[in-house]
Amino acid sequence: MKLTNLLERCDYTCIQGSTDVEVSAIVNDSRKAVPGSLFFCIKGAVTDGHAYAKDVVEKGAKVLIVQDPVEVPEDVTVIQVADSRYAMALVAAAWYGHPAEQMKVIGITGTKGKTTTTYLVKSILESAGHKVGLIGTIEAIIGDEHIPANNTTPESVLIQEYFRKMADAGCDCVVMEVSSQGLMLHRTAGFVFEIGIFTNLGVDHIGPAEHKSFEEYAACKGMLFKQCRLGIVNADDAHLDMVLDGHTCEIETYGFSEKADLRAVDTRMVSKPGYLGIAYRTEGNLELDVEIDIPGKFSVYNSLTAIAICRHFGVARENILTALKAAKVKGRIEMVPVSDEFTLMIDYAHNAMSLESLLTTLREYNPGRLVCLFGCGGNRSKDRRYEMAHVSGRLADFTIITSDNPRFEEPEAILDDIEQGMKETKGAYVKIVDRKEAIAYAIHHGQPGDVIVLAGKGHEDYQEIRGVKHHMDERELIAEILEEGGIRGTVRKCNR
Repeated sequence: MKLTNLLERCDYTCIQGSTDVEVSAIVNDSRKAVPGSLFFCIKGAVTDGHAYAKDVVEKGAKVLIVQDPVEVPEDVTVIQVADSRYAMALVAAAWYGHPAEQMKVIGITGTKGKTTTTYLVKSILESAGHKVGLIGTIEAIIGDEHIPANNTTPESVLIQEYFRKMADAGCDCVVMEVSSQGLMLHRTAGFVFEIGIFTNLGVDHIGPAEHKSFEEYAACKGMLFKQCRLGIVNADDAHLDMVLDGHTCEIETYGFSEKADLRAVDTRMVSKPGYLGIAYRTEGNLELDVEIDIPGKFSVYNSLTAIAICRHFGVARENILTALKAAKVKGRIEMVPVSDEFTLMIDYAHNAMSLESLLTTLREYNPGRLVCLFGCGGNRSKDRRYEMAHVSGRLADFTIITSDNPRFEEPEAILDDIEQGMKETKGAYVKIVDRKEAIAYAIHHGQPGDVIVLAGKGHEDYQEIRGVKHHMDERELIAEILEEGGIRGTVRKCNR
C-alpha cells in the first residue's frame, strides 16, 4: 500500500525521503521488521523504539514514524508526528481498510463489570440474529475462533487486524472491553464507537506503571465519551461527572436512581442449592421482568447495561430475557454443579477489592457457611497477601489457603505470608499447598447450605511455576476429584 494512503488521516511532517513509496508491512516490534516495512518508533515505559531505528533499517524497513530525530540512510523515509502511538492507530486503521466503519463497535469501560457485560451483550445480540465479534480480557472471538488475550485492550495494530477478520467473517457488530490504559495509549484511536459504556469507577490501577493519580485514571476513562456517538453510563456512580467532563456524545443513563433513563426496581435474590441468581423489574426506557443466573447487585448493573445497549439494536423482549438467562462468563461467578446440597463456584477475584466485593455479595444470600479458597501470586507485593487474608478472614466462615501462580517463589513461603494475615483475624482456616488437594478438601467437606468459592484463577487454565505455565483448569480438577471420590494427600495444617 502507498505510504500517502496510510497517512491520509494523520498530521505529520516528512522530514526525510518521499511519501510516494510502497509499504509491505506495518510493525512496532523490531524483530518483525521485513524489507519494505514501516516501523513505528514507540516510546514505551521500558524501551524506546527510536533506539531500534538502525536495526530495522538493516532488516529492510523503508519508512520510520518517529517522535524524536533519528539518524538513518537518506533512502529511508522518516515521518515525524506528535505521538507515535496515536499515529500508529490511524495508520493501522488505514492499512486494514478501516474495517470498523463496516460494523457497529460497542466499547465498555469501567473498573469492574467490563468482561461480564461484553459476554451478556454478545449473547443478546446473537440471539437476535446479529453476528458479533468480541475483544476482551479473556479472549478475542471471531466466528468460531477463540484467541487467548494478553491485554484487556490490545495494541491498535492488533485491534485493527481483529476488526478486519471480523468484518471479513460477516460480523456486523463488535463488543469490546476498553481499559483506561488502552485509551491513554491511543489503542482505540482511528475509529468511532457506535456506543460507549461506563460501568463504574473505583480506586484501582493507580501506580508508577499505570496512572499517576485517580484524576488521571478518571480522565482516561472519559476519553471514550469523546470518541463515540452515544454514551450509556451508570447514573449511580459517584464519579460520573468526572468521567463525562468534556464529553461530545449523547448520553443515556441506567441504574437504581429514579433519575436514570433505564432503572431497576423490586430487586430480589434467588437462591437454591447449587444455584444463586437475582431478579428485578426494569422501568423507564423499557419495561421487563428479568432473572439472571449470576448473583449480586453488580449483576443487576451488568445486565441493565446489556439491556440498555441492545434496546438500540431493536432486540425483541423475549430475545433479551432468554439470552440473559442463558449467558455464562467463564471464571466470573461461574457455578459448577457438584452437589444438590451446596453451591460451588469459580471466580477471578484475585485482589482484596474484588474478593471483598465477591464475598460481600455472597454473604447477602445467607449461606450455611461461606467458604473461600484462594492463594496469591509469587513475585508480587506481599501486601496483597495480607490484604486478601484480612478480607477472607473477616467475611468467610472458613478459608482454604492454597497456591496460585507461585512463579519463582516457594509456594509454602507465600502461604506462610497469607497465614500471617489470617492470624490477625478471627477466621478459621486450613493451609493446603497443592491446589487440587485444596479443592478436593473443599468439595468433600462441603456441608448443606454452603457456598464455596474458588477464587483467583477464574478463566485461567494454567499454574505458573518457575517461569513455566503448566496446564491447570479448575473445571478439569473438579471433574477429576468427583471421579476419584477421595481426597489425595494430607492436609498440612488444620484451622485453629
